[in-house]
Order: sequence, then C-alpha cells, then structure tokens
Amino acid sequence: MPHDAPPGGPGKLAPLEARAITSRITRLSVLTACFLVAIKLAAYLMSGSVAMLASMADSALDLAASLITFFAVRYAASPADAEHRYGHGKAEALAGLFQAVLVAFSAALILREAWLRFLDPQPVAAGGIALGVMVISTLVTVLLVRAQARAVARTGSLAVAGDRAHYLSDLGANLAVMAAILLAVAGVERADPLIAAGVALWLVWTALNIARKALENLMDRELPDADRAEIRALAGDDPRVRGVSQLRTRASGPFIHVQMHMQLDDALSLAEAHDVLSAAEARIAEAWPAADVIIHPEPSSAGAFHGHPWFKGADSPPDDPEPDGG
Repeated sequence: MPHDAPPGGPGKLAPLEARAITSRITRLSVLTACFLVAIKLAAYLMSGSVAMLASMADSALDLAASLITFFAVRYAASPADAEHRYGHGKAEALAGLFQAVLVAFSAALILREAWLRFLDPQPVAAGGIALGVMVISTLVTVLLVRAQARAVARTGSLAVAGDRAHYLSDLGANLAVMAAILLAVAGVERADPLIAAGVALWLVWTALNIARKALENLMDRELPDADRAEIRALAGDDPRVRGVSQLRTRASGPFIHVQMHMQLDDALSLAEAHDVLSAAEARIAEAWPAADVIIHPEPSSAGAFHGHPWFKGADSPPDDPEPDGG
C-alpha cells in the first residue's frame, strides 16, 4: 500500500548539508519556544485564564521537545562508528517518540485543570493583555511553521516534522484560546475550561500522529512506493542489467539504506560485474546523496529466489523472482 512520507524524504541531501539546515531550524525553534513561554506565563499570571495556562503548558513542552530535537538532529547526522555501523539516524525517530509522550502528558494535565475549572469557574482578568499575547504568539508561530516546512521539504527530517506538528497544533490552540478569552470576558466563564479541554484533545491527536511516524521509522518501514520505483529505475538504467529484485529500503534519520539483488549476464567477468554495480550505485547516489547502497550480483540464469524466505515480504514487486518451495 502506498503511504506518505515527509516532503522530499530522507536521503535526498548530503548529510552535512541536511545537518546544517536542521541545526538552523531547531535553533530557531528553541528561541521561539523560549519567547512564547515567557509571554504566555506573564499573560496567565495577569489573567488567570486556564486556556492561557493550557497554551503556556503546550509551549513549555514545545520548548522541551525543541531542545531534544536540537540535539537529536546533530547526533543523527554524525558518522557511523564501531558500535553503530548503520549510523545514528534512528535518534531522530526516538526524539519524535519522546515528543509524542511529552505532548500526551501535557494533554492529560490540561484536561485535569480544565475539569477542575469547569467545576469551579473563575473570571478571566486582563483579557485585553491576554488576547494581545495570543495574537503575537500566533504571528510568531506562523513564521516558525513556514520556516520548518521549508526545512522538512528539503531534508525530510522526522524530528523537525514532529517539532513542526507541535507548532501546527499551537496555531489551532491559539485561536481556541483567543475565543475562550473573548467568551470569558463576555461572561461565559465555562467557555474557558471547555475550550482548554478541546485544546487537550487536539494535543492527543497530535501525539498519536507523531508516535505513528516515529514507530514506522523505528520498525524500518519501506520507503514510499514512488521512491522505491525511482531507486529501482536508477539501478536498472543500464543495458547490462537484466533485472533488479529483492529490493529493500529503510530510512534512518537523514539517511536511507538500500539493498537489492541485480541480475547480470552469465558471461560477465567479476571485474565487469563490479563496474556495472559501481555505476548503479553512482546513479543512485546522485539522486540520493545520503544513501547507503548494497547490491548483490547474481547470474541471470540463477532464476529462482534465494535467501531467507522470511524476509522476502508478501507484497514483493511483480518482477521479483518467486521463492521455489518456501
């Protein structure tokens, strides 16, 4: 089944270039979160709005998540070492999973506070100041989300995409908080905790979405079908290549890992086969600079599938040889 991936996807930029982009955007995210926490805390202390408290708590967890992302994208882009021969890219998915836990915890606290305030409604003071703070917060968040969108489009960073999801939920939350403040000032006091509860439910949805994407990465889900088709086409773009089979792909932070079998003419020498494989790896590397590619050559006369059948996969592409016997 086709599935979505962050725009651009991992592997499309050289690791150092991707790291420079994600480092800049995560640094901007941390600074933005610090600013938002400060102004929302001041507005909450002046207004007593539980919806403002909900928004401030969300921004505080955004700050924690942004700090995690700040360090995770740097670690994920670091070179492989003796203990981690496939690199450290999974750190991005782990950061995304931790972000989801933080968001869910925030939602639980907000729901508790909203319920208590619903049972004992309180008037909202300094409504004009609180409203002004939310307008500023919304404008700042819009600018950050646009910058994050550009970074995700270029790098496909899962950690930055998760961080962006926080701030996208903030936009909706900010609008809800502004509505709560206006209604509370107008005398509808229970609107404040009810809208805060709505914000909390939005955060739960956001947490589930982030967790799903992180788990897909940690479970080595295949790249989208379009990306697999592109890699297959690049590998086979040589008249000496008789076929490509058993293609396996997975993303790991800014990197992708690709394995495949390549059918070649039986008469090719080992040196000639090596040249064909090297050329195929170069074509893939040109389109996917952060790809780690392993190609297994085999004579076209070999025919049947070989290797452990457990890893063939039920949805193998039609041109993959079928296993003989199982």
